[in-house]
Amino acid sequence: QVQLVESGGGLVQAGESLRLSCAASGSIFSINAMGWYRQAPGKQRELVATVTPGGRINYADSVKGRFTISRDNAKNTVYLQMNSLKPEDTAVYYCNCEARSTLISIYRNYWGQGTQVTVSS
Repeated sequence: QVQLVESGGGLVQAGESLRLSCAASGSIFSINAMGWYRQAPGKQRELVATVTPGGRINYADSVKGRFTISRDNAKNTVYLQMNSLKPEDTAVYYCNCEARSTLISIYRNYWGQGTQVTVSS
């Protein structure tokens, strides 16, 4: 099993910044993609950003130029630097990764418990 622990959420004003962190632990042989998703009240969960072990990155159009995703492969940790936050960024942010426990295991999808980000206008 793999556990994802997120930190860094909170309440900020529009235009301010936050940095989210997510550390993976447990029975890990290797991790493929890591990323962040978010879910606002009454809406479906949506992709924010993902990063592969080699550093290939994908962003949602709504956060391009404002958010930066990065990862530390040695620490099994992914970060999300969020700048110029807007009220519409308010959501619960979930960490996600694809990980396997052994060389011959399949990759499984894991989720963190979520961290609340609230941006006031």
